[in-house]
Amino acid sequence: MSTQSIEDYIKAIFKLADDDKAVQTSALADRLGIRPSSVSNMMRRLDTLGLITYEPYRGARLTDDGERLARRMIRRHRLIERFLSEALGYPWDEVHEEAERLEHAVSARFIEALDQLLKRPRTDPHGAPIPGRDGRMQEEQLPTLVELAAGQHGIVRRVRDRDAELLRFYHDVGIKPDAPIAVTAKGTHDGPITVEVGGNTHHVGTVAAAGVFVEVADRRSEAATDSANTHQQTE
Repeated sequence: MSTQSIEDYIKAIFKLADDDKAVQTSALADRLGIRPSSVSNMMRRLDTLGLITYEPYRGARLTDDGERLARRMIRRHRLIERFLSEALGYPWDEVHEEAERLEHAVSARFIEALDQLLKRPRTDPHGAPIPGRDGRMQEEQLPTLVELAAGQHGIVRRVRDRDAELLRFYHDVGIKPDAPIAVTAKGTHDGPITVEVGGNTHHVGTVAAAGVFVEVADRRSEAATDSANTHQQTE
């Protein structure tokens, strides 16, 4: 039987998994703020329940059943975040903690009604994809602001949601999903990144920049458009 603790563990393992690598006990302990010894005990329990495969010192991987549970919980969490933000006017730096509490208490029927009420949104307030009823989730591998070079620009698609203080900073400077953004300069030795967003210039530290995922403009498309415009002007 699924409990709140089990659901939290499974969701955390899903989010920590990278390229199908096993999730280490230490990483999970850091994520959940729990002692490694307690995490090891839960790993053995989850393995017995068939939700993960676990090998001491090698880490844990979700089974198919574990992944289905994780996607179900992520769907609940992100739909609730969207409802809190869109229908109740919660600031986006407060929806995460509220959704963490509510996601364990609501029924599948409630979540389906919420999805219909919100007209089946694709993303949560921070731009993260919401899994469909079948568990499918399209999550693009996008570069962060840290990875962009000076002169590159694009559209913000997602920001990390775990740090409320960072979310307030993003809000204050206008960094949000669907906002156009450009990197105008990069400091040396991990110095701040200068960006232009909403017609204003801001300096963004590397920690904050690493939490902003950007769909970078295709320079080849831009070059083709510029060439076509130049050709039309000369005709």
